[in-house]
Amino acid sequence: MPTRGGQGPPAVKPRMEPSDVSRLLQETGALLSGHFLLSSGLHSPQYVQCARLLQFPSAAERVGSALAAQLRRLGALPQVVVAPAIGGILVAHEVARALGVRCIFTEREQGEMTLRRGFEITPRENVVVVEDVITTGGSTRETMGVVAQYGAQVVAVGALIDRSGGRADLGVRFAALMALTIPTYHPADCLLCRAGVPLVKPGSRTFKST
Repeated sequence: MPTRGGQGPPAVKPRMEPSDVSRLLQETGALLSGHFLLSSGLHSPQYVQCARLLQFPSAAERVGSALAAQLRRLGALPQVVVAPAIGGILVAHEVARALGVRCIFTEREQGEMTLRRGFEITPRENVVVVEDVITTGGSTRETMGVVAQYGAQVVAVGALIDRSGGRADLGVRFAALMALTIPTYHPADCLLCRAGVPLVKPGSRTFKST
C-alpha cells in the first residue's frame, strides 16, 4: 500500500502514439456521430465518449499509463492526481496508479465544484489535474481553482483527448495522448440545427459509432 504521497513512481509503459489512441477509440465505439450539446454550450456533429473505452480495464490501464508517462516527461511529479467528476475519474485512477500516488476527484455541490467524501489536499502538495477530454477547459479550471483553495500547486494538466484546438490555455504544462479536431458551432450558427437534426446531450441516447 503506497503512503499518502507514494513511494516514488514505478516505471511506466512506453509512449502511446496518437494512431494507437485513434485505433482504441474506433475499436471500443468511443467516437460517436450525431448532433451533440457539449458542456461548453456549443454544438458538435461528433462526440468522444471515453467511457466506452474506459469500460475495458486493460484499455484504461494502457491509456492511463501512457498519459502518466507523458506527464513524467514534462517533469510533473505529483503527490496526488485530481479529476473533475465524472468523466475524469477513471483516467485519474489509472494515471495515479502508474505514478504510485493517490487519486481523488471534485464534484459539484449546489453548482460549485468542490471536494467531498472526506477528500483533502495538503497545502504545498504538487497536484496533477486530469480529464478524459478537454474542449474549452472550463471544468479543468474549476478543479484547478479548488486545488488552489487548499494551498496546493497544480504542476500540470493531462487529458486523453485534446479537443481544444489550442484554445484551452490553462497556464501550466499540458499533456494529451491525442489532439482531435472536431467542428463545433455556436447554437445561433449551428448547421445541424438548421438542417433539423435533433439535438441531444451525450449519454441520453444511443448513437452510431464511427
